[in-house]
Amino acid sequence: MKKYFLTLTMAIFALSGVVSAQTAGTPPPVEEKKVDPNAAIITFDQDVIDYGTINKGDDPLRVIKFTNTGKSPLVITNCQGSCGCTVPECPKDPIMPGQSGELNVRYDTKRVGNFNKTVTVKSNASNDVVYLKIKGNVLDVKAPDAFPAKNTNGPTSN
Repeated sequence: MKKYFLTLTMAIFALSGVVSAQTAGTPPPVEEKKVDPNAAIITFDQDVIDYGTINKGDDPLRVIKFTNTGKSPLVITNCQGSCGCTVPECPKDPIMPGQSGELNVRYDTKRVGNFNKTVTVKSNASNDVVYLKIKGNVLDVKAPDAFPAKNTNGPTSN
């Protein structure tokens, strides 16, 4: 009896999976976002901030310029790094049409190794969410010794 019940239960689950897969069909159509022709548009000079290869503790600040190429004032509502090691700072005041602004990004250059991070910029622009990539490589380079150790092995020959 237990085998019969177990077989029947498995058959029901299997059939429900087949039926739901068949009825899933195509996903519902994606609604197109209506773009306001008078909206602000945020246009960055670059979408990748490449720190290149830098030394541990080097200057963490990079500045990315952008322009409001739209027809309404641009208001940046949120800037966020993908982790605590990437800290963006966005302007608080509206950027008028045709005007430019700057986004400051600081990466924690005390973290050694390659990095690939993202800064998400949200605004009232028609392109309301923009993703900027942050990348580079931090080398663990020690500062030269101010007082090198003395040679205790005796004189050296040239």
